[in-house]
Amino acid sequence: MSYEVVMGLEVHVELATTSKIFCSCPNDSSAEANANICPACAGMPGMLPVTNINVVNKAIAAGLVTNCTINRVNTFDKKNYYYPDLSNSYQTTQMYAPVCVNGWVEIETANGPKKIRIKQIHMEEDAGKLLHDDTVGCSLVDYNRCSVPLVEIVSQPDFNSADEVIAYLEKLRSLLRYAEVGHCKLEAGLMRCDVNLSVRKKGSEELGVRTEIKNMNSFTAIRKAIAYETERHIDALEWGTEELVQETRGWDSVKNVSFSMREKENATDYLYFPEPNLPPVIIDEDWIESVREQLPEMPDKKYQRYVDELGIREKDARQITASPNLAALFEQLLAGGIQPSQAVGWIIVEALALGNKAGCGPDDINFDADKLAAVLHLLEEEKITRNGAREVFAAIFNDDVDPLAYIKEHGLDTVADAGAVRELLVQIVNDNPKSVSDFKQGKTKAMDFLFGQAMRQLKGSGDPKQIREILSELLNS
Repeated sequence: MSYEVVMGLEVHVELATTSKIFCSCPNDSSAEANANICPACAGMPGMLPVTNINVVNKAIAAGLVTNCTINRVNTFDKKNYYYPDLSNSYQTTQMYAPVCVNGWVEIETANGPKKIRIKQIHMEEDAGKLLHDDTVGCSLVDYNRCSVPLVEIVSQPDFNSADEVIAYLEKLRSLLRYAEVGHCKLEAGLMRCDVNLSVRKKGSEELGVRTEIKNMNSFTAIRKAIAYETERHIDALEWGTEELVQETRGWDSVKNVSFSMREKENATDYLYFPEPNLPPVIIDEDWIESVREQLPEMPDKKYQRYVDELGIREKDARQITASPNLAALFEQLLAGGIQPSQAVGWIIVEALALGNKAGCGPDDINFDADKLAAVLHLLEEEKITRNGAREVFAAIFNDDVDPLAYIKEHGLDTVADAGAVRELLVQIVNDNPKSVSDFKQGKTKAMDFLFGQAMRQLKGSGDPKQIREILSELLNS
């Protein structure tokens, strides 16, 4: 029997605002436990929430970059969700009138482009964080994250493989980063994914029993969880190994197995009702256009421009535009007069290697692009060798040095005096008669040996092209 997996995603993204969604407390859940709370986000009686307009702006931006319709009338609702880390004993969210509906994101698959439909995007507040301390046998709660603003992006069940899920999450992360909606760092919990998965016989239109894998924040874990759950569902259907029930499951990344957390709730179980303390948010066309005007060039358009207008290879353009940070560094190099192909090479090869060595990803790489441009101009003018340029760039990357001062201090400027170089090469040729003889017998590697001797004595400051030309002249005379 052939089966297919069907999945929908609920993606939670923490918004990059200065303050929380319903109060003025700092939006910084990494601070000392319970440092960023007030009577309002701590759930004290009688404290009234106030909607943060910047949260609405970022929610509108999320809708615009995912091709959604922006609802003109937005309301908030109470979702009864009795957990110790929810100080109000309910979550404020949007059930009946979410901010964005009916969108889509296009992804690339093995079978070509595919549109993933988005059911809705809604604004809501995050819960706090429970810290389980086994040493003293108790649980502690940190309310810093209470009322931190989120958007939840709910897709339709349009996914049929883990590859499609990862492609969608990568595309979504890129779009939201460019639009400055959120930082979307999965490893920090700033972007989390719930995978709703079911399995059915191929050709059937009826969905199977759905399970939700909760709070996934790693692409590797998401792949493993989808593979495990798919196999578990198929075994249950094919062999009757267990009875499938609609439930929420967690993922154990050590044992690589899922585990049951609770039966999956339906909307009626949450007892939604309108939040009486928050008035509706009315979004008119002028408001939407003001947000749209502030959006930067999106990655797909930027990619096409790099390929069509700058002649960048498709693979390189895709890698550069995947990160708004890399794209910004690339464009700073262009503004500094560096040729596109040269700028791409130094970012993809050199900068990423230095970032990897320093333990930071593409979005965390930070260096002065103007200083690198100055080095590349010296390289182009043959006033520094390529190896020297790499050394200077590493110093710029790690210590933000002044490139000219560093070059002078470390003697990295090339020896431009052709007479002095020729005199040195004549001496090297005279001191290595065997290499000269080998060259004349057709052993071309002999020149490489003599070239290496010259570069060693010049301490890497010789112009390679000049040295090879003079060497060739001396050896062929």
